[in-house]
Amino acid sequence: MKTELREAAVVTVAVALGGVLLGLLWWWLAPNVPLIGDIVADRWVVYVRDSEGEQAIGVDGTFTLLALALGALSALGAFLVRRRGGVPLVVALTVGGLLGSVLAWRLGVWLGPAQDVIAHAKDVGKGVEFSAPLKLGAKGALLVWSVAALVVHLGLTGLFGPRDPEVGGYEQVPPA
Repeated sequence: MKTELREAAVVTVAVALGGVLLGLLWWWLAPNVPLIGDIVADRWVVYVRDSEGEQAIGVDGTFTLLALALGALSALGAFLVRRRGGVPLVVALTVGGLLGSVLAWRLGVWLGPAQDVIAHAKDVGKGVEFSAPLKLGAKGALLVWSVAALVVHLGLTGLFGPRDPEVGGYEQVPPA
């Protein structure tokens, strides 16, 4: 049991640190949401340049698809290292995926464009296009890594995991 818990702790930390990769990929690959600043009635306002654009949804979709891929990869890696599976490993994949997603989300927001859009609009000037800060609108996307890891690990364990030894069949007792 100590060995399983130690392996689970290592898997949790390794998967959680994978969140740095997810955060960097999200920051690099997510589409920019173009904004424009304007002055209305002596106040700065910020508008989305293309109100029918799909960039904001693309930001969430990029995070979700990257988390899905990293969840599958982390499950594959955990399965290849430890084919026996077990409850501690499954908990480690779940917790590590959630921690990695939160780390990725916060890292992407930190690396992305400035969070204060009014100040940024004032800096770039009236009518000049600039990028909106990275924002994860669909917070459920934080669960994608964990769910993908669990589903892929379950499938791999079911298909390629060790089997329980078969117990002999029932003997038929002749009628008395």
